[in-house]
Amino acid sequence: MRKKVIIGLWTVLLVVVLGTVAAFWAIAKGYIGYMPDLQQLENPVNKFASQVISSDGRVLGTWSYTRANRLFVNYNQIAPSTVQALVATEDVRFYDHSGIDFRALMRAIFKRGILRQKNAGGGSTITQQLAKQVYSSQASSVEERLSQKPIEWVIAVQLERLYTKEEILTMYLNYFDFLHNAVGLKSAAKTYFSKEPKDLTVNESAMLIGLCKNPSYYNPVRYPERALQRRNVVLGQMLKAGYVTQEEMDSLSAQPIELNFHRADHKEGEATYLREHLRTMMMAKKPERANYASWQKQKYYEDSVAWENDPLYGWCNKNRKKDGSYYNIYTDGLKVFTTIDSRMQRYAEEAMAEHVTGYLQPHFNAERKGKANAPYGSNISSEKAKQDLNRAMRQSARYLAMKQAGASDADIEKAFATPVEMTVYSTSGDIDTTMTPLDSIKYTKGFLRSGFVCMDPHTGAVKAYVGGLNFRHFQYDMASLGKRQVGSTIKPYLYTLAMENGWSPCDVAPNVQQTYQVGGGQTWTPRNGSRARYGEMVTLKWGLAQSNNWISAYLMSQLNPSAFVRLLHEFGIMNQDIHPSMSLCLGPCDISVQEMVSAYTSFPNKGIRTAPLYVTRIEDAEGNIVAEFAPRINEVISEESAYKMIVLMRGVIDGGTGSRMRNRYKITAPMGGKTGTTNDNSDGWFVGYTPNLAFGAWVGGDERDIHFNSMTYGQGASASLPICALFLQKVYKDASLGYSQDEQFDIPAGFDPCGAIYVDEGEAEEVDESVGLDDLFDNN
Repeated sequence: MRKKVIIGLWTVLLVVVLGTVAAFWAIAKGYIGYMPDLQQLENPVNKFASQVISSDGRVLGTWSYTRANRLFVNYNQIAPSTVQALVATEDVRFYDHSGIDFRALMRAIFKRGILRQKNAGGGSTITQQLAKQVYSSQASSVEERLSQKPIEWVIAVQLERLYTKEEILTMYLNYFDFLHNAVGLKSAAKTYFSKEPKDLTVNESAMLIGLCKNPSYYNPVRYPERALQRRNVVLGQMLKAGYVTQEEMDSLSAQPIELNFHRADHKEGEATYLREHLRTMMMAKKPERANYASWQKQKYYEDSVAWENDPLYGWCNKNRKKDGSYYNIYTDGLKVFTTIDSRMQRYAEEAMAEHVTGYLQPHFNAERKGKANAPYGSNISSEKAKQDLNRAMRQSARYLAMKQAGASDADIEKAFATPVEMTVYSTSGDIDTTMTPLDSIKYTKGFLRSGFVCMDPHTGAVKAYVGGLNFRHFQYDMASLGKRQVGSTIKPYLYTLAMENGWSPCDVAPNVQQTYQVGGGQTWTPRNGSRARYGEMVTLKWGLAQSNNWISAYLMSQLNPSAFVRLLHEFGIMNQDIHPSMSLCLGPCDISVQEMVSAYTSFPNKGIRTAPLYVTRIEDAEGNIVAEFAPRINEVISEESAYKMIVLMRGVIDGGTGSRMRNRYKITAPMGGKTGTTNDNSDGWFVGYTPNLAFGAWVGGDERDIHFNSMTYGQGASASLPICALFLQKVYKDASLGYSQDEQFDIPAGFDPCGAIYVDEGEAEEVDESVGLDDLFDNN
């Protein structure tokens, strides 16, 4: 009997050993779990990560499954004290093992697994931690985490075979997320101490390495006392390992933590909105109606048109590699050469920040200070503000997650009213604070939003693209995804229809308020913000320059609203819900900044619209060109009508609602453009063009009920025109870009649209363009 028991035990042991060996062999071969190509770890931008490159040769960022956009350092650029602190604290026998420290592993199993001592220390080596950082996803359960461990052990052993100890330490420090957007040691040294890694002191090294245990818990910005205590623990470990003496440790431990903290602005590189826009475009799949919600009819339509007509849209799922599989931006090491100029991109971001963050936001805050409905406008009731906020809460990720988890309405309401620690956006940098989730929604909605696009009107090349002020906190792209009412910026399209029907800039119209008969026996009486020259016959040039609603309504009454809708679609406006109504002449329809700028390219480009061109070519990992992209154009109007529109729209800039471009910002370049403002100053627009640039900006709140109370700051000339003006100032100042204010529109010599192109009809008043938009469709 005893012999059988012994044989049985040895059999079980043999089966366990053989099973373990077989399991690890299967893991190493990739039959169990994920076994990556480990040689891709060392290169910061490995062949798997696709690069996004500007037209002037700058790498704007990368796409990869791992967080590749970090600042890398070499081993010889790291302070010795940092390496010593890391080894002493995380893996004191690092130089003696080959990836797995069996002594530490057994200690962890016995103390943590059997004795349940939570502070007994872990068994993972630095190499295992590196494997976890790079290749293990966030485990959702203890069981999943336990299943990841054996795979990490195998990866650790492979790493030790492929790389030196110094290379492993360097990779670990380059991949670790030290919090506050500081990914990698170089970024961390700059963020916390404004230093290079080689210049870190022993205390600074110890503080950073202390974060490796739990960066959120030992956050020195939020919890300085915890960080100090943890730093001193690291110093104690360095003493045990013989890296510092007792005297040195006593002296260092007595010193406070002295930060020179500067949060990194762009953890994910430059032109973040643009890169996200390209990512979603290139990786898009063929639209299937079943994959869209019932209310996404317009989105499905736009995606379907893009799939058929735009070679870049869904490029990865339209094109195959040599092996027959589709391309993948995360794994194929593509180089995507964009039309973006990194200098112009920087100028656009700076212009938006200067005006929206630096000028408009403080005025908006002052206007909302002490108001019960803040951040909502004073024109809405407290009940409406409460409904808007409640809707925002129900659309939040926190609410949806709790609802999916089965939480009751009472539990959710309690959770949103309970203060929690969080990091929130501010115009001077992120803030670590404590507030209720509901208050955080109100707080976040108090920040203005903006979008900006600049294109070459002749090629469609997008030179600058800014979808918002901070991609990390406001990821909804207001350059292309966001669509808002365009107000008076629609009027140039109406005037274009008139030019196509034989009108000229010098034709006249009655400047009076009229009532128009519309469908169903109803009437419509548009309002205007000014009574200047009331009762006179005025030229169309004057009417557009003054953004006069009565002239626009008169023109619409003389033209065909259905023809106007068809022309809007010819201009590239995708909105299929635009109704052929009289009030359409005042811009009640929702359009994106990108669409508006692309449409305006038709004017300086002799009636030919150019679609946005974001990418010129794509190369594979071996440098082979696998795709090239050409401008996409369509003729919208005749050359003659385009020339007439330049005359009309120059009047807006030279003496109309856009005259701030000249008077305040001193831009002298020939320019056409149009301002736009919607009801209650909910949307402020400016779209314009010079001979070689087309550009546009929008500013508004997260919701239409969030807006300036006064047109002083809320109208397009105040809110959006300055972004374009500041951008142009920077562009023209940079001679390396090659743009000049002496450039002229390409209009044939002697062209005379009406015998008196530049009739001086006086300076424009500050007019309220928003009035008259109360009714989206024809009614009284």
